[in-house]
Amino acid sequence: MDETPVNIEMIRAAAARLSGHARRTPLLSSPFLDEIAGRRLLVKPECLQHTGSFKFRGGWSAVSALDPDIRARGVIAFSSGNHAQGVAHAAALHGVPSVIIMPADAPRLKIDNTRALGAEVVLYDRVGEDRDALGARLAEERGLTLIKPFDEPQVIAGQGTCGLEIAAQAAEAGVERADVLVCCGGGGLTSGIALALEAEAPGLRARPCEPEGFDDTARSLASGQRETNAAMAGSICDAIVTPSPGALTFPIMHRLCGPGLVVSEDEVLLAMALAFLRLKIVVEPGGAVALAAALFHPDAIEGDSVIAVATGGNVDPDTFATALARSGD
Repeated sequence: MDETPVNIEMIRAAAARLSGHARRTPLLSSPFLDEIAGRRLLVKPECLQHTGSFKFRGGWSAVSALDPDIRARGVIAFSSGNHAQGVAHAAALHGVPSVIIMPADAPRLKIDNTRALGAEVVLYDRVGEDRDALGARLAEERGLTLIKPFDEPQVIAGQGTCGLEIAAQAAEAGVERADVLVCCGGGGLTSGIALALEAEAPGLRARPCEPEGFDDTARSLASGQRETNAAMAGSICDAIVTPSPGALTFPIMHRLCGPGLVVSEDEVLLAMALAFLRLKIVVEPGGAVALAAALFHPDAIEGDSVIAVATGGNVDPDTFATALARSGD
């Protein structure tokens, strides 16, 4: 009996529930990017997923897996960005209420988008208020179910459906052996993809990718225990900045993933520009880390092919303009 809190049967069940609701994002390629990467490069654009990131997969998986009576009371989540929008949209499509607790200093666009997707947004002061205490009180008062961003089995299972697609699409493309590079925060997507590949495409290996200064997962894989970041802010890749890998996700990644890859912010911005110019997709900084690793760290990658997941595209115009300006450097 598999003692892991998430297994391939859960991922397949999540895929069945997501069928007809999530987009099956394609694998994109460009000869220009292949030349830079020094090998065949395939990009999985989850920036084209509903709400602009892979987070819709986990949100739908978690909401749809709830007992109908419990689900009807509503769900609650903590998030300043993509998880908020994924859960809010999934809840709205199920016709149930959602409460998203967001920091008051979160970008106005993200707050407005979360409300537009049907959620009740509760703002809190990062400095003076206890987010967990606020959430616990609201959950208790209203009977809401908490949906965590990555350390939640049904969320991991939902993110793992991306890995099922990669396995099938890689086979269609004739790719049997390759590193699959994944932008990594808490590890929900990385661990879900790793579990899916173990079952469906054992020749493919998931590898977490992170920005410099926030490489807790890479260091954790190297040391064999969960490491933490010294800082919790200060990266343009805010979507994937977490204190440490998850308690549920790290054992999966430690068992199944290859070494982590770490990229600079300059590499991230150039990868964003190249994704737009060569693939015609918009990728946010945190969503471009894996592509940056594929393009600019070829010596750390094995094989004649590499697959990179572009995990999200919710970028503000100023940051995107900064990235596009790098293309002329």
